[in-house]
Amino acid sequence: MPSKETLFALSLFPYLGFLWFLTRSGQTPRLALIGFYMTLVFVAVTIPIGIYAQVAYGESLANVDFLHGGAEVFLTLSNVLVLLGFRQAIQQKQQAIANQSKKDSENQTDTGVADMG
Repeated sequence: MPSKETLFALSLFPYLGFLWFLTRSGQTPRLALIGFYMTLVFVAVTIPIGIYAQVAYGESLANVDFLHGGAEVFLTLSNVLVLLGFRQAIQQKQQAIANQSKKDSENQTDTGVADMG
């Protein structure tokens, strides 16, 4: 069985593929896409902080609360950006549907008035 470090390193490749497809599709809300990329920042920050925790405290990062919390801030930020990005996209879609419905309703009213006159 590979070590957890090896599995962690190997897990980056599927995630990079995921990001590549999201970016190429052009359909992912920009803010959400930034959030998904921020996960890489979390990884980039967590690795050196984990090494520091091991060298300075002789503990894994999970056991050094103030360092662990500091690293987790980046994961929380990425999650919030993903959430806000998709929330914004849903709101924009709902607004577009409402505007189209209003426009269709106005067109039907205009057509009805024209037929009567």
